[in-house]
Amino acid sequence: MKTGRKLLGALAAGSILLLSACGSGGDSGNSNSSGSGGGEPTKLTMAIASAVIGPKEEVAVYAVAQKMGYFSEEGLTVDTINADGSVAAVQAVASGSGSITASDTGSLLAAAQKNVPITTIGGLVQNWPWVIATKTDSPVKSGADLKGKKIGVISLASGSAPYARAYVKAAGLDPQTDVELVPVGVGAQAAAALNGGQVDALALYTQAYTVIELAGTKLAYLDNPDVFQGIRSLSWAVASKNFKDSPETYGKFLRAAYKAMLFSASNPEAAMRIGYQVFPQILGGADPSTRLANDTETLKTWIKTATPATGEPSSWKDWGAISDAEWAKTQDYTQQAGQITGPVELDKIWDPSQLQTANQFDSAAVIKQAADYQP
Repeated sequence: MKTGRKLLGALAAGSILLLSACGSGGDSGNSNSSGSGGGEPTKLTMAIASAVIGPKEEVAVYAVAQKMGYFSEEGLTVDTINADGSVAAVQAVASGSGSITASDTGSLLAAAQKNVPITTIGGLVQNWPWVIATKTDSPVKSGADLKGKKIGVISLASGSAPYARAYVKAAGLDPQTDVELVPVGVGAQAAAALNGGQVDALALYTQAYTVIELAGTKLAYLDNPDVFQGIRSLSWAVASKNFKDSPETYGKFLRAAYKAMLFSASNPEAAMRIGYQVFPQILGGADPSTRLANDTETLKTWIKTATPATGEPSSWKDWGAISDAEWAKTQDYTQQAGQITGPVELDKIWDPSQLQTANQFDSAAVIKQAADYQP
């Protein structure tokens, strides 16, 4: 996080894992051509801020929008690449390897402070998903107990690391000297590190813990202090120049994405079945019938973080909105986590001008599609 733009570009080239979605189209990180008004479709690349394909935004957003025709209805052809964490995904978008990413908002603020030319255009994960977990018999019962311990994070380039630092700092400890952060990935790899004693605790998001618990490892969770309430997690970001040149293209992408989110929240099992079609690597060669129940449960956990905490799907509106208060809370957290050194002017990073377009769709029709879906 202390490097300059030259190093950011170099890291972007080395960090991106070109794992294109099965059956997806497009071969460019930049938009070209026109939208749904005729002619060739606009090509976009969604950079997924994870090196692992799983039941989260790549299913609830990308796979559903792809298979249900939401992208094509907008005149878009969208493919994917994977990046090793939010920092790498932001770098991918800034360098042109990707067109849009849903990445840790703190990483977006840090990039803006370093004058990386990216713009945040809408929110995605709105309920704080990160939490510290330990084994059920662990002596670690509070943040203060983490002194001298090792905390497993997804990677040092993911939102996991700044969360762990901020949690430790909120507990009155020094994140630089009182704990050690150890990259452990997610899933079985993270569980093995905890069960094997390589780390004393994990700093992951709730969906990742669902995967671990469903695989047989029981966990205990530490309470998050109030400082984490109201902080935004993943938000959508694009290269500033691309957005300035064609803002309506990204408004159309967001509309397709939010329709897919509504579909997925209304029928998570259908979304998961679609996810298997688009990303068969999720199954790892297993029969879908042996995985569907657990994977659907995992997807539901992720969806809960990305949709309103109250109300039925039919009542949800203002997709992508981030209030000034939420920005302020997120900036405070990001500064406490050491990602930024001071406040970032919102005009430098936030442009919600396409959210009106993104919210112009028939929610009832999408919910009916979800209810009527047949595999």
